[in-house]
Amino acid sequence: MMNIDMSSVALIQCCRPLGGPTLSTEEVEAAAGVFKALGDPARVRILNLLAKQGEPTCACEFEPALGLTQATVSHHLKKLTDAGLLAREQRGKWAYFSINTEALARVSDLLEGVR
Repeated sequence: MMNIDMSSVALIQCCRPLGGPTLSTEEVEAAAGVFKALGDPARVRILNLLAKQGEPTCACEFEPALGLTQATVSHHLKKLTDAGLLAREQRGKWAYFSINTEALARVSDLLEGVR
């Protein structure tokens, strides 16, 4: 085994401290919940369909568009709504969904500077 005397080696300052504002614990947990909700391809597809539609869409419209059963679509819509990404409006017996633009703006703020 070889011993090297490191006392005379100058320290290299290669790392800079992490800068910028940090998120609170609550903000981190909320953001993780949003990203968890987006962790399923069907949910990302739902957001994409709603973005293209541009207006509230009946839950029944997603079944043929996604090729999923009503129960599965309802599950995904609930996850997205619970995460705050979708707004839900009841019209008689039908539920209509739209994108919560404020929530998407918060997601965008989290990702700013990632590039």
